[in-house]
Amino acid sequence: MEPTDTAPLPMAFRRIGWSNLSAQFSEQIALAAAPLAAVLLLSAGPAETGWLQTAQTLPFLLLSIPAGLMVDRASRRRLMVGTEALRALSLLAIPLLLALGSLNLTWLAMLGALGAIGTVCYSVAAPAFVPSVVPRARLADANRWLELARSVAYAGGPALGGALVGWIGVSTAYGLAAALSILAVLLLAGLPKDEPPSGQRRHLLHDLGEGARFAVGHDLLRPILLTAVFFNISWFVFQAVYVAYAVQNLGLSATQVGVTLGIYGAGMIVGAALAPAIARRVSFGTLILLGPFAGLCAAGVMLATLWFPSIQLVGASFFLFGVGPIIWTISTMTLRQAVTPNAMLGRVSALIMTATFGARPLGAAIGASVAAHFGIAACLGLATAGFLVQLLVIAFSQVPRLRDLSEIA
Repeated sequence: MEPTDTAPLPMAFRRIGWSNLSAQFSEQIALAAAPLAAVLLLSAGPAETGWLQTAQTLPFLLLSIPAGLMVDRASRRRLMVGTEALRALSLLAIPLLLALGSLNLTWLAMLGALGAIGTVCYSVAAPAFVPSVVPRARLADANRWLELARSVAYAGGPALGGALVGWIGVSTAYGLAAALSILAVLLLAGLPKDEPPSGQRRHLLHDLGEGARFAVGHDLLRPILLTAVFFNISWFVFQAVYVAYAVQNLGLSATQVGVTLGIYGAGMIVGAALAPAIARRVSFGTLILLGPFAGLCAAGVMLATLWFPSIQLVGASFFLFGVGPIIWTISTMTLRQAVTPNAMLGRVSALIMTATFGARPLGAAIGASVAAHFGIAACLGLATAGFLVQLLVIAFSQVPRLRDLSEIA
């Protein structure tokens, strides 16, 4: 990896960074509150929470590619502002329905899916916006700060969401999430205006095919795409049943569930903070490989809780899930920005997003189905097998041979 620069990043990027922190905190509080509300208020079991996860992640599968096409054709700033405002409205609707006595699993799932549209569009537009305000030599630094902000949200959001649900109630958790989403809207609205990319407008299917051919045909992007698919399917096979498993099998309270999810975020913070030091000691390819390896180790530790139920083991598993994959995210985002033409970043990011997040509803659906027919132990075993596959995919590709970012260029 190239050495990092200590000079301040541009003001426009700092606005993106703070809005990212607010939006991610909002999302994580809501994601922690939703399954807890389902289990504690609506008497949902593992299968129901699995289908709830499926609904809340379905927009990543259905809308990532359309969002990528919009990012390459429209104002990225307006897209992020509009869809983040949509998320804020969906969050405000939940405490309103709860106050009216009308909240049920269907409403919880539908509003969660509506709010996820904001996450989809932000996640596709931001990586495409960043290279326009940050010099190429500072991309790794910029991505690290974005992921560090996300890590802080992953650490504090679930713990805060779980604590609020356990101590005060669901409405307070969703009210805070909505306020943070509104703050993100205000920060994004202050970004410099950007114009849609110039040039001849071609057919949508042509543009989509061009981005897909580039990503699938690239010797470095293709294994990253496949690894992301297997990682996220496996992660959400596990995530689909975790809250029910923790409450009903491990005997954890809502607050303890939030703390364990917060440990995942703490691992992300540690991983993001250590990334530059690790990058100076290992090759760029090895840095990328660390994430899938840590994912397999984490899955093995979680599997062990079937025989040795312990909140300490659960915490260790989530910590490993945070440390490795955040290093993967920073390094692979930098690689993607380095090898992809700017005019194609939205489409390529959308394709990666579809693989990374679009696999989530598939994993959640598999988790819900397996839990309903074979039990939670089968889910944990299946997830561990999937994490083994994702490590093998990246390990036997050309990616681990990369020495540094200059070689990519």
